[in-house]
Amino acid sequence: MIRGLRILALSVLACAPLVCRAAAPAGASITPNFKDANIREIIQAVSAATGKDIIVDPRVNAQVTMYSATPLSPKAFYQAFLSILSVYGYIAVPSGHNIVDIVPNTDERVMPGINLPKTVSPTSDEIVTQVIPVKNVSAAQLVPILRPLVPEWGHLAAYPPSNLLIISDRASNVHRIMRIVERMDRVGNQDVDVMPLQNASATQVVQVINQLYQGQAAAQMGRMFKVVADPRTNSVLISGDPDERLRIRALVAELDTPSASGGDTRVVYLHYASAKKLAPELEKQMRELAEIATVGGGPKGTAQAAAEKNALVWADTQTNALVITAPPKVMTTILHIISQLDIRQPQVLVQAIIAEVDINRTSDLGVNWAAYSQVNKLPLGGFVEPVGNTSIVDLVAAAKSTSNLTTSLLEGTTIGIGEVSAGGVSFAAMLRALRSNDGTNIVATPSAVTLDNQAAVLKSVEEVPYVTGQYTSASTVTNGSVTPFQTYQQLEVGTILKVTPTISATGNSVMLKISVESSSVLPTSTSAVNPTTLKRSITTNVLIRNKGIVVLGGLIENQQDRSNAGIPYVGEIPILGWLFKARNDSAARTNLMIFIKPTIMRNQAQATGQTDNTYRYMLQQEKAVPPKEWPPLLRGQPNPQLPPLPPAGTGAAPTPTPQPATGATRPPPS
Repeated sequence: MIRGLRILALSVLACAPLVCRAAAPAGASITPNFKDANIREIIQAVSAATGKDIIVDPRVNAQVTMYSATPLSPKAFYQAFLSILSVYGYIAVPSGHNIVDIVPNTDERVMPGINLPKTVSPTSDEIVTQVIPVKNVSAAQLVPILRPLVPEWGHLAAYPPSNLLIISDRASNVHRIMRIVERMDRVGNQDVDVMPLQNASATQVVQVINQLYQGQAAAQMGRMFKVVADPRTNSVLISGDPDERLRIRALVAELDTPSASGGDTRVVYLHYASAKKLAPELEKQMRELAEIATVGGGPKGTAQAAAEKNALVWADTQTNALVITAPPKVMTTILHIISQLDIRQPQVLVQAIIAEVDINRTSDLGVNWAAYSQVNKLPLGGFVEPVGNTSIVDLVAAAKSTSNLTTSLLEGTTIGIGEVSAGGVSFAAMLRALRSNDGTNIVATPSAVTLDNQAAVLKSVEEVPYVTGQYTSASTVTNGSVTPFQTYQQLEVGTILKVTPTISATGNSVMLKISVESSSVLPTSTSAVNPTTLKRSITTNVLIRNKGIVVLGGLIENQQDRSNAGIPYVGEIPILGWLFKARNDSAARTNLMIFIKPTIMRNQAQATGQTDNTYRYMLQQEKAVPPKEWPPLLRGQPNPQLPPLPPAGTGAAPTPTPQPATGATRPPPS
């Protein structure tokens, strides 16, 4: 009988295309039992039972064994069929109206399947594609965690811009992944508690909590919380499990209690700023912070308010250190201010070139003659006009008395002729020609190095005495002669450079408040006590880029004077007219140019480089001095020489960080 039933079942399967095409009637049940049956025969039975048109891939081939103890509905029989395909590595993909494709599961990624269903069955083995939105955690971080739970032929990827997960797999496994993502997304959705501290330092409290739960204790707890400090608001931020957050809040509240002394003391050593100048400003800042806290609704009359109001700071000038006594909240603010002010300031090298050229030219040419009676001292006639400050009268007077003969009378070319007698007529004539060329070329290259916003003064001058006043008294009269008492002032003559640089916020330009003066004693000055000086000066503000060159200005003067003296009409007669005229021509030209070049030196390496360049220049100038002539007049006296430049560190000193500990040791300077 059993053998007959098997033959009957096989005959039913054989008539699938024609006889078994209709679906099983509603309410019909099927009890499938197969042993080593070809999977294609089972596919024909499923098609006959469910009424689906099934297309089988040529690669589908397997021997299937299936036992069922209870009857199955057509729908349940189809779900059992999907399980058989899953076991043997095949999938059923819906394609079109009532059509199902049976293909190997390796083709799952390129088959449509069921896309984005509203609900995913936890028991079905259908192939579905689902998009899972993630709200609280990163979808890209979930991919490596969930990928081992998806078969190799399945698809799992993240879309970071929208924080989505895309998965394609059997419905049962997709449902499981969705539940896992839901649980993980819920764990990441935790609130953050912000606890502002009134007494303790948020940074120190976080350090204490992290030290308390580090190592083995943290591993046992799994660190279900995270604690972060916000120094700006002196607050502690707590995230994690609600129970853990509640426990950490209680611990932070216990730590945020005022100390017994009402404050704390810190010793901060400064590297660059002046403790004497900084202490009054910091104390003023602490007073204002206390006033702001009181006006803003803070507690009045409490120990904390009194500690903030009585906070103080004083400077130890010997060690350039600040001693600060203040509550932790105020202390944190003050230490932050100190760390921003006590920094290395950049330096500025200001190089100037002062070029001055003066040219003076003078020409004098003229003839003097005179005739007069020596008896009655009456002049008979003549042409007298000073030529180069000398006339025929001066020359005659000097000829009579050699004591009146001075060098100025014989300057240039002076030719005189005449006769001076006691009686009768005396006559004299003079031809005088004089030309002078004066040229002055002054080049000064002063330079100065100063800190940002600090004034620098460079002087290369001579001090010349200048009488400012005098008076006499009875004690100054000796033997009828008066000796006045005089007061003097030293007048600085030379090159003076005053500069105050300010580096711009961008750091690539320098604003210079500069004053340049170049003065000298005129060679025509007749007094050694009250000399006549010539001064050129410029005072201005300029903006120059780093290592740029700008000309501040120039004083340019060009003056020409020409004078002719002679007898009208007669002096214009050719050749003969030279006996009745004198000429004087003069020309003066003055040029002064000042060039400025600033160089920003932000660290020690740049300052050392500038020093090395200048020192090498001085060594070259020293070598350019000619050697001693032989034989030497001073024996055993060596030439002075510059020693080699000693090595210096090139590292820039780091910005010091104030140490929040009482009795802190001074960090070594860089």
